[in-house]
Amino acid sequence: MSHECEKATLQEVSAPITWGTRISYGLGDTACNVVMGITTAVLTLFYTDYAGVSVAVVGLAMLISRVFDGTSDVIMGVIVNKTRSKWGKARPWVLWMAVPYALCTISMFCIPQSNETVQFWYIFITYNLCTTVCYTAINVPYGTLSTLMTRSSHERDMLSVIRMALSPFGKIIAVTFTLPIVKLFGDDQAAWIKVMSIWCVIAVCLLIICFANCKETVHFEAQQQAQPKVTAGRSLKALLSNPYFWATLILWAVTCIHTTIIGTDLPYYCKYVLGNDELYSFIYTAEIVALIVGALACPLLLRRFNKRDLSLLGCVIVVAAQALIMLHPTSFSWILTMTIIRSLGQAPLTSVVFGMMGDVVEYGQWKSHIRQESLIFGAGSLGFKVGTGVTSAIMTMLLEGAGFLSSTTGGAVQPESAKEMIAAIFYWGPILVWVVAIVVLVLYRLDKIYPTIMKELAEREARGDM
Repeated sequence: MSHECEKATLQEVSAPITWGTRISYGLGDTACNVVMGITTAVLTLFYTDYAGVSVAVVGLAMLISRVFDGTSDVIMGVIVNKTRSKWGKARPWVLWMAVPYALCTISMFCIPQSNETVQFWYIFITYNLCTTVCYTAINVPYGTLSTLMTRSSHERDMLSVIRMALSPFGKIIAVTFTLPIVKLFGDDQAAWIKVMSIWCVIAVCLLIICFANCKETVHFEAQQQAQPKVTAGRSLKALLSNPYFWATLILWAVTCIHTTIIGTDLPYYCKYVLGNDELYSFIYTAEIVALIVGALACPLLLRRFNKRDLSLLGCVIVVAAQALIMLHPTSFSWILTMTIIRSLGQAPLTSVVFGMMGDVVEYGQWKSHIRQESLIFGAGSLGFKVGTGVTSAIMTMLLEGAGFLSSTTGGAVQPESAKEMIAAIFYWGPILVWVVAIVVLVLYRLDKIYPTIMKELAEREARGDM
């Protein structure tokens, strides 16, 4: 590719993206969340209440797995950066890994009824095949793809908003409908396997749609070849010295840790505190629907507020709504109302965080003359996976320490200490993580300097520089 072509790229790849392409891109995350929604929300419930695995075994397997899982994200970022194919460097992975991802997901639910050692290793191997290998090999390229489709901050914001408006549908499929259909199919392990197979077929179809309609248009090969070779040490230093990489990593982790806390603890809260596990589907659906509505409102709100200010306001609403739950902690209607308000507050940050990461790519190029799309998304993914893994492990250890009883039939009677711990996690966990987001956003300044950065980058690239 000539420098002349590269010069034209900045304007050409900032053109508006069609709605069909935006929706196709968003469907990719719908597919990921059909499966990821299961692993972050009801997988622990399946292991403890249907497969009869102790919470200690589940927590240990997931904690150790997250260490490997996090490492794989950085490795995948490097692999994506070195990938060369007729479809680009990120896009082909969405196609290549779709079927393996589905098969590995189903395998997690085929755990044998055996001793704890066998069950631990089965969970460890299948969980890592699904999340460490297959999910990473889809999600890191998928996140990177948005920065290779456009260089317009607005268009990246729109891709992020549509992505987060559509991704909850995957969670609705995976979480809201899973438990009722499992009961319809027999309410046992075999029923879970059948339901997971249905969800995985849907996920594969959605990933193929995403691949077919989302094409890479941003290319820097010519300019990068003209620059001195970037060593691994210099590349890592550029990444770690980028303050906004750390900011968006934490913000992304906050949204995912929140999902892990609520997804893991809410089924137990409904079952053992409210006394009706069927309430879980209603509350979770209300949360997801509110999140979708909030996400769809973000394009209008972003005309008046920048990403940072809108997200900060939302975080304050989340903390306030979560705190208010404790006024009537056993009232289903009150919890449902506060959940909807909390979810509306959660929507801005959840919707724009990937747009923020696209801005971080441009900031990094401006600061260090190195463009790191896949490494930024890979390392960011590492942060959220380690965060959610540690969160899952901490919660399971807290439950184990409180005397939580596992069961193969879901009929165990929990001691008061376990119920109190379930309630404490539900009340205070979200508040703690969203306070962290508020602190980070108060210090976030990239929105204000971004226009100047892009102006300087345009001048550099016109000269053939990075």
